[in-house]
Amino acid sequence: MSHNSNLDAVLAKIDADLDVSLDRLMGLLRLQSVSTDPAYKDGINKAADWLVADLASLGVDASKRETPLHPIVIGHVGNTGPHLLFYGHYDVQPVDPIDLWDHDPFAPFIEDRDGKKVIRGRGTADDKGQLMTFMEACRAWIAVNGELPCKISFLFEGEEETGSPSLVPFMHANADELKADLALICDTGMVAPGVPSIASQLRGMLKEEFTLHGPAMDLHSGHYGGPAINPLREISRIIASFHDDQGRVTIDGFYDDVIEIGDNLLAQWETCGFNEADYMSGAVLTTPAGEKGYSVLEQQWSRPTLEINGLWGGYQGAGSKTVIPADAHCKITCRLVGDMDPDKLRTALRKHVEDQLRPDTTITWNNDLEGAPASVMNTDRPEFELARQALSDEWNREAVFVGMGGSIPIAGHFKSVLDMDAMLIGFGAEDDRIHSPNEKYDVEAFHKGTRSWARVLAALT
Repeated sequence: MSHNSNLDAVLAKIDADLDVSLDRLMGLLRLQSVSTDPAYKDGINKAADWLVADLASLGVDASKRETPLHPIVIGHVGNTGPHLLFYGHYDVQPVDPIDLWDHDPFAPFIEDRDGKKVIRGRGTADDKGQLMTFMEACRAWIAVNGELPCKISFLFEGEEETGSPSLVPFMHANADELKADLALICDTGMVAPGVPSIASQLRGMLKEEFTLHGPAMDLHSGHYGGPAINPLREISRIIASFHDDQGRVTIDGFYDDVIEIGDNLLAQWETCGFNEADYMSGAVLTTPAGEKGYSVLEQQWSRPTLEINGLWGGYQGAGSKTVIPADAHCKITCRLVGDMDPDKLRTALRKHVEDQLRPDTTITWNNDLEGAPASVMNTDRPEFELARQALSDEWNREAVFVGMGGSIPIAGHFKSVLDMDAMLIGFGAEDDRIHSPNEKYDVEAFHKGTRSWARVLAALT
């Protein structure tokens, strides 16, 4: 019997077991696996142990692997067909500020919200609920067929929310074990309600931070106001030079390695159901302020940016203190696209700043900040179109290849460390409030996400 002929039975099993699957998810959500705070070390370990036990219940050869920080859970099952590696993370963001939550963030529950059922709690959408959609799809496959349709490996990380310091060394050390035909990543969302999405590109990231030094100490603005150079005024002049009045970055060579998006992909984006006005109004904004000549989606997905994330110096307390500060500070991030090289851009950005220094100013750069290039998925592989059709069948709406404004470093690591292509499929919504108080995940996203993964497994095998 073919895998596709078994699919209807697998989907029926998913439907019948939805309540049980949700109860199982609640058990994982109750575990306080905050990775950035050492006080939650016990919760991290309990979540890793929970996943090992759940994988073992499916017949997966699973184990908890220790790292210098938090454990990584690894599992393997199956011997035939293509080899897929599924990635998710079980750690969650801190819950602060706790007083903005309407409920205990680690006491998950389901509520009816304007006629739609949602799961409430920390980690519901990022990433435990998403992770469990794949697990429940595998569970239904095994219940119906006695086995999965292909060889699957599982990689569950406990440090994603704290920068994944142990992940790349672990991947290098275990490359032979982890190498597969294709990686699947669930830590994403849908471009619009009801529109299934496969990420085709992710922007990269460059972080920079510098301090502009002026006088040897803070100066009395009555005595030195006028003759003394003011670092805050100077740093304001410099950062104002980063953009022209069309929203373009003025650093020499900034756009050299940017790749324009093809007409076919642009056509998909234009019909993907994204509402520009709703997107802007969700942040209480009215007018796109980015690079002129590009839509909001293009600005977010396919154009590079330079943003000022922090700017400070001088007196920050209550009232007035009449000083000319000795120093001023600036934090910057650049989102990268196409073939932009973070090291090349770092050199150009620093030159742009240093070329504008005036007498009696010097600059110190933070040399501990990282950069990562953009990730572009190999959508020419036949698996991508097969998966797109499988998602379209489930959602009764054409699935689309989308871009992502943010960065998911694991996708790049799969390529650079394991020479594996990655496919990113997730079912999160724009209003899931990930990283914020009152995080939620739609029950429909969990249910149809599970069904979607069952269809994708059938399609890829």
